[in-house]
Amino acid sequence: MMRNRLLVLFLGLTLVTACAGLSFAQAPYAPPTLSIVDRGLYRITVGVTAGTDGAPAGYGIQWMKKADYDGLGWPDVGHPSLMYCECYGPFTLNSWEVEGNPDNSPILAAGQTSHLQIGDLNDEEGLYGAPASYYDQLQPGTEYVVRGYTLGDGNGDPSAFTSTTTVETMVSECTQGFWKTHGPGACHSGNNADVWPAACFLMELGTKSSAGSYDYNQAQICSILLQNTGGNGLISLAHQLITTKLNGCSTSDLTPVAATLAAAQALIGGLIVPPVAGGGFLNPALTSALTETLDDYNNGLLGGVANCPTETLNRTTWGRIKTLYR
Repeated sequence: MMRNRLLVLFLGLTLVTACAGLSFAQAPYAPPTLSIVDRGLYRITVGVTAGTDGAPAGYGIQWMKKADYDGLGWPDVGHPSLMYCECYGPFTLNSWEVEGNPDNSPILAAGQTSHLQIGDLNDEEGLYGAPASYYDQLQPGTEYVVRGYTLGDGNGDPSAFTSTTTVETMVSECTQGFWKTHGPGACHSGNNADVWPAACFLMELGTKSSAGSYDYNQAQICSILLQNTGGNGLISLAHQLITTKLNGCSTSDLTPVAATLAAAQALIGGLIVPPVAGGGFLNPALTSALTETLDDYNNGLLGGVANCPTETLNRTTWGRIKTLYR
């Protein structure tokens, strides 16, 4: 009897051990569908529509210059030509309403759509990627290839990639990335000239009041442009507001965004924008619509933006490439 019990126990343990060693394969999720929502100078807005399984863990996007793709195909993650991000939300910058998705969440039910602006992720949260990759702006007048996939989780494996979509950015103008690398002090990169216009040596952000709103000097403006948002909508709004004002001081026509500028100034009110002393804060839900409109303007989508004020851009093709490839 004892021998039989030991045999049963041994067989039971063997079965448990064998089962523990098994890996039960999961089925991959259905891939999403990609669409191009709009194109800017340094960004492309991609629409991601979930497949039949939805995207319960979010989605991933990969992109690269078409010229590199033509020679390499799609390389592995880690290759310097490949840029990517994995989006699981919640977003703090790209949080505008998409039809059927009020918060633009990347966690999607079947058929739901989310929008992501590749090339404009420096101020974004709710995603993962190599900082040297997804923080990079796109280059104006350049063709890119884009593909996406559904992220995996405990209930399903990552999907196959979508088909490859080709899209070209618009011709060069002046965006946040330009001004924070063509200015004084820390807002300077490589051999770029300091082209900040004298008319913007002092800049009002907000409205003067007893609360203490005041004009920011160049060093303070530069520090704000270089400040990470950290989920603070005041900072991301200030980034686009500063960019718009610098464009306005450099002969751009601000008429298309006059009402938006007034609304942004009023919303900031007497708050002081970090990292300047004061620690002002605004919920991104309150600022995202204004931020997006100013971003559209600074990307040349609304008209009125003049060419960037740097002689190097107009000297030779090679000089233009060197200046833009910052």
